Amino acid sequence: MTRIKDHPILGKDTREEIVTITFDGKEITALKGEMIASALIANGVHSFRYTEKHNKPRGIYCGIGRCTDCVMIVDGIPNVRTCVTEVKDGMKVETQYGRGEWKNE
Repeated sequence: MTRIKDHPILGKDTREEIVTITFDGKEITALKGEMIASALIANGVHSFRYTEKHNKPRGIYCGIGRCTDCVMIVDGIPNVRTCVTEVKDGMKVETQYGRGEWKNE
């Protein structure tokens, strides 16, 4: 995992608690308190969704929840902005294709 441990403005990252989430069926680890997008990027994932019309990959763009490039299906709910949604232990995150579909589980 690659993360910034000592940021020039935010200071040292003191988070230590690890949680496990599932991304497209594969378990990955994340730091408690970080956003889903950060956890995915730290684990080498850069494509979060694919556009409906041209099937083009999208990842993080604005990082503040204003655009929709980082939306994914989280615990069966499509269109979740992962740049502003905190990870939770056991969370299920899936790549979104097009508009996404609600899953009844």
